[in-house]
Amino acid sequence: MQPLGANQIDLQLPDSTKDAVAEAGVAKSGLVRCLALDHQALVECKGALKAVVECCTVLLWFYVADRTSVFEYGAKSYSRDVLGFIFLGLTLVALFTSLKQCRVPVLLNRQQTEEWKGWMQVLFLLYHYFEAKEVYNAIRVFIAGYVWMTGFGNFSYYYKTGDFAFPRFCQMMWRLNFLVVLVCIALQNNYMLYYICPMHTLFTIMVYAALGLGHRYNKSRAGITCKLLISVAVVFLCWDVKPVFYAIWSPFQWLMGYSDPRNPTNDLLHEWYFRSSLDRYVWIHGMLFAYLHPSFEAALQRIDKMSTKARLFVRTVITAVTLALFAAWYHYIYLLPKREYNRVHPYTSWIPITLWVVLRNVTPAMRHFSLSLYGWLGCITLETYISQFHTWLATGVPNGQPKMLLTFFPANYPLLNFAASTAVYVFVSHRLFIVTNELKSVVIPSAKVSKLLWRNFGMMAFAVVVLYVAAYLVLRVLGINKRILAGI
Repeated sequence: MQPLGANQIDLQLPDSTKDAVAEAGVAKSGLVRCLALDHQALVECKGALKAVVECCTVLLWFYVADRTSVFEYGAKSYSRDVLGFIFLGLTLVALFTSLKQCRVPVLLNRQQTEEWKGWMQVLFLLYHYFEAKEVYNAIRVFIAGYVWMTGFGNFSYYYKTGDFAFPRFCQMMWRLNFLVVLVCIALQNNYMLYYICPMHTLFTIMVYAALGLGHRYNKSRAGITCKLLISVAVVFLCWDVKPVFYAIWSPFQWLMGYSDPRNPTNDLLHEWYFRSSLDRYVWIHGMLFAYLHPSFEAALQRIDKMSTKARLFVRTVITAVTLALFAAWYHYIYLLPKREYNRVHPYTSWIPITLWVVLRNVTPAMRHFSLSLYGWLGCITLETYISQFHTWLATGVPNGQPKMLLTFFPANYPLLNFAASTAVYVFVSHRLFIVTNELKSVVIPSAKVSKLLWRNFGMMAFAVVVLYVAAYLVLRVLGINKRILAGI
């Protein structure tokens, strides 16, 4: 879930007016001018206004699909054959129609990581749709893979660029949280229902803190080593010592607390502890891998330059050893029962991830090509993750888990329902990806115009207060009217 970079300012005003707008303050902002129906502002902000309307339309669709009786809900039914057929079929389509050469064929290039996220997301979603409990341990590894890439991607960016600018950090937080906050407000859900979002947010902040604090030491091997060790120590203290975790997060229970209405609990922080603790170390391994990336890349280049026989021998040995280690991990760890596996997962999830990276990059051809269909799906993983709750699956109630399927046809047409709901679901997710990034470019300016950032934050805070008060008053009036009508 890598955030896209952008150089943006308030409501897409022309470059010639940036400085003037920054100095003019709220009165001359694009938002205020649009509310005043200024024709020029409406024209200039047409793209942003269309994005707002489209985003609100999708939220309305989520409500209709998930919280009304307009559509019927179906029961989940697992078929290993159907799940395997869908994934294999999609992979073959991707192989024969979307195999493309990478722009920069290096170890873990951008196209390769997007492809990686894409195929993992497909299996993650099929696991939810079919409730494929037998692949639970694999899904845990996939989620660890996402968190690993959070450490790898963010470390790579900060280490190479040294860009710790606050506007850029805000862009990342927007990318991770804007959509989920809107959905939580619109559907009265807790933030923790979509646990992937707070988890990635936390570990992104921890990477930012690890490199941003004392950033002058980032070019020193000793400095980076100390930061990695401190990160391990912090994780151990904050998760392995459970009372410390609860002491830290209890004041934020209003935000991180969760209780499934169908299976309520008094320990509202249990879900957050369970989810975050499973992958608490793997992001540090991602940072370590990013730091050693140049060394790994150099080793691959040395192998590529060997004679044909030597090159073949070395690659054969690497592949054989990797497969042997994978077989050992599969036999001794992966096949453990769910609860036993969860106990060892935080300490072992880096193993299959590392082995996959080795196998995926062992030859130049493997590094030169990627499946762009999975890469495209990898770009919208955040949107597909959030949307699945309300337009592919269904929860039915606030904070409910997606235990049902959204259907458009009678229940005895499961594959037809799957095809129709999937088409709607992927379309909606892709549009959300576009409009949320469009709105990010509107609200979060670049570092060069940071004055606008604080003004936009102030205006958003004011708008939230006004809308909250208005909603409270409307609900209050409706409640009074209902009591009056009940009395009559």
